[in-house]
Amino acid sequence: MNPIAAGASADAEKPAGHPTAAPRTAPADRPMSPVGTPQTRVEGPAKVTGSVRYAADEPMENLAFGHVVTSTVSRGRIAGIDVSAAEGMPGVRGVIDHRNAPRLNPEAGSFFGPDGGMHLLQNDEIPCSGRPIALVVAETIEQARAAAAVLRVTYEEAPHDTGFSLDHPAARPAVSFFGEDATIGDVDAELAASAVVVDERYHTPQEHGAAMEPHSATAWWEDGRLQILDSTQGPFMTAMTVATLFSLDPQQVRVRAAHVGGGFGSKSAGCGPQLVLAAMATTVLGRPVRVTLTRKQVFQAVSPRPATDQRIRIGAGTDGRLRALDHAAAFEVSKLAEYLENCTELSNTLYAAPAIRTRRTAVPLDILPPYSVRGPGATPGSFALESAMDEVAERLGMDPLELRLRNEPTAGPVSGLPFSSRNLVPCLREGARRFGWATRDHRPRRRREGRLLVGTGLAATSFSAGALPSSASVTAETDGTFTVAVGATDIGTGARTALTAVAAEALHTGPERIRLVIADSDLGPAWSAGGSRGTTSWSWAITEAATELRSQLPGAALPLTITADTTASLGKLPPMERHAYSAVFCETTVDPATGEVRVRRLLGMFAVGRVVNPLLARSQVIGGMITGLSMALHEEGSRDPVTGRHVNADFAGYHIAAHADIPDIEADFVQDYEPGDPSGIKGVGEIGTVGTAAAIANAVWHATGTRRRSLPIRLDRVLEEHPPR
Repeated sequence: MNPIAAGASADAEKPAGHPTAAPRTAPADRPMSPVGTPQTRVEGPAKVTGSVRYAADEPMENLAFGHVVTSTVSRGRIAGIDVSAAEGMPGVRGVIDHRNAPRLNPEAGSFFGPDGGMHLLQNDEIPCSGRPIALVVAETIEQARAAAAVLRVTYEEAPHDTGFSLDHPAARPAVSFFGEDATIGDVDAELAASAVVVDERYHTPQEHGAAMEPHSATAWWEDGRLQILDSTQGPFMTAMTVATLFSLDPQQVRVRAAHVGGGFGSKSAGCGPQLVLAAMATTVLGRPVRVTLTRKQVFQAVSPRPATDQRIRIGAGTDGRLRALDHAAAFEVSKLAEYLENCTELSNTLYAAPAIRTRRTAVPLDILPPYSVRGPGATPGSFALESAMDEVAERLGMDPLELRLRNEPTAGPVSGLPFSSRNLVPCLREGARRFGWATRDHRPRRRREGRLLVGTGLAATSFSAGALPSSASVTAETDGTFTVAVGATDIGTGARTALTAVAAEALHTGPERIRLVIADSDLGPAWSAGGSRGTTSWSWAITEAATELRSQLPGAALPLTITADTTASLGKLPPMERHAYSAVFCETTVDPATGEVRVRRLLGMFAVGRVVNPLLARSQVIGGMITGLSMALHEEGSRDPVTGRHVNADFAGYHIAAHADIPDIEADFVQDYEPGDPSGIKGVGEIGTVGTAAAIANAVWHATGTRRRSLPIRLDRVLEEHPPR
């Protein structure tokens, strides 16, 4: 008998947590909803026992291996490549470079247009350091690496420009991909009339989303189709990019990514160098080829977060009400591709002010094209805005918490649109209560423990929420189970577990009756695991398909499959400001004699809509806070100003937070619901990262009395010549 109950009441249709939902009690003929219930990962046992296979692990017959050769100059052209020694080495099957590589479609790219970073081995030009210039293919990875080492490449070098600043002479207005720059009110007049004005510059460096799993792809031709295993955050979108890049019919390309060992945005840029080169090699050599980047090559050839240089001017009255907010943000771009690091997003949405002006500036340089890294735009933008807000509070002699509460808007400050839901104030108030904020002396450098200075700080923030068009299919099987197929990707976030719960709720059944199939471009259009929109987008499609299936099941012959596409539903949503919110509180200790900063406590309160799985959601936001801590204190991509080359392209030089750096972290959620979403959910992937660096920087100021406006807060930036004894 069909396990789905027909004729359920209207209140029973509304998920628990909806403002008008019935009490959370399950009817006798259906189980309690798994949404909102902590569940361990469905793939957890397989991962901890080592049976899960990532992109570089899949066994394959007749597999060859490619090793990438990268440029050692930052700009110029290849004068010559001598492949004779390499081709004569044991196991070598070929060397592919600009002279014999397949031709690519120059119009292929990402959301921002054609991306020359994908157009590898098309000519002898060197546009940036670390550019892949050849691929050596051999029977084993060791043979390929050995042969690559003897490849003889000569260059004609040209002057390069990698020096970035807001004042760069080549600076130009950025693309308006996420809307035009904002201008409301008379900013200059309001600043002139303000009792307090903060006018400061804030800097963040290039940062890398180098996940635990290096980028790897395997490509081969089978029955006229290009088959691909790739470490990608979005198989469908990658397949479409590959089809465009290689001028293929989209039906000729299939991309799978069963398990991905982290991405943080670094595997979301459409088509990574490992995949471009693997597809070229299999096309040239006629056999499966696997290309796995070394750790150094991940840093050299995979898009980072761009450096930013931001000027913020904030004017306020003596009562703490903001009168003007002026945010000018510059960021690096490559001459090869367009990109928008939307640093001013929060300045348009977070605080009320009668005059707001935002300007975004791109600075084209001879660098690898930057792209999204966890919390793109909002993360460096939050550091600048929330540091500046703290400086306003400092100059007013006001509690930073009170300053934020006094400037809570009732509608979008720039757009004028209503908020779909806005629960920032509950995050601030509950976080302050749990943290013990009320006992804080707001004057800096007042609390000491021996030679250590102790400080506390906070930051409020938001991250845009929503869903993007996706499709899903749900099949009612003859044995009473359901197969749910959606082109989602689990990049370590627990997507399999969350989507199983969403499907079970939508089908009014238990998770044990759900068989989830994901991570295959053949499953249809689906948004990638990025922008904190993966689970939201996939869940919407699953819910629509399940709802339609339930309506057709009574009396239907099984198996019965229903496919839904959310494009039309999303188009009907009214325009609103849709965001997740958080408040992060931090306690730090600073040793002014050594410059060492230690984060002692982190507390985050989050409003992320309805929480699908509290266990996994908490893990996500804690992971995001750790990323923010690493950004605040450690991470900094560096180039040699003379050569333009990376000088810390490994984890020995590019520091990230280790276990010993991580303090006691508390994270929890305030009640929230997204009314435009059928499940009431928002994304949780990035909101944990966005405000954390600012909270830490504000705590360091409170400890020391000195403002650090450049990240990371290194030892040399904190060290005092005459520390207190």
